[in-house]
Amino acid sequence: MRMQSRVICALLSGAMFLFVPELANSETAISKSFSYFKIGGKSAEDLDRELSRHGPLTKSTGARHPGATEIKFGGELTYVEQGGLCGVGSVNVKLHTRILLPQWTNRRRTTANLALIWDTLAADIKRHEERHAEIARNYARALDKKLRSLRPQKNCEEMQALVTRTTQGVMDEHDKDQLRFDRVESKNFDARMTRLLKNRLSQKP
Repeated sequence: MRMQSRVICALLSGAMFLFVPELANSETAISKSFSYFKIGGKSAEDLDRELSRHGPLTKSTGARHPGATEIKFGGELTYVEQGGLCGVGSVNVKLHTRILLPQWTNRRRTTANLALIWDTLAADIKRHEERHAEIARNYARALDKKLRSLRPQKNCEEMQALVTRTTQGVMDEHDKDQLRFDRVESKNFDARMTRLLKNRLSQKP
């Protein structure tokens, strides 16, 4: 049995896509990779426009965003019949996260003030997406633990149904947690950016 879902968690968007399970082979692993999309521009207005034009697109909102985290859950689970009952045998939960971040091509040819603003924004986008990946890792471990702790059932059909319900329950909670994080981040964005800029300014020689 394979458990797989795919989630795009875009910065300040609360956008998510969940795909149904499909069969495939995998082994327990948690991995992370990074991808970058290039943007141009020479002013703050240019940067805002470039992010809107070239940022990752989410289907649920139809809008582009400054960054995104693609999350893929997968895995393989076996069943064991023993003593007239059917239980979980081996469990391998797999998670891969791919973080998509902006790369400004004019970063080295700009004013000191705009460079400061960009560096602050870029660092916050990365932190935000790293947190999405961390949330997913926590749920991958929680799913593994829950599946291993399931009690045997009368037959493997009932056992499989229990595994499906358990998996879906964890995935639902994962999605809610990701959305909750986005809502909090969106609400606090202006205050957070102001604080971060002040901190960077205070650290300048």
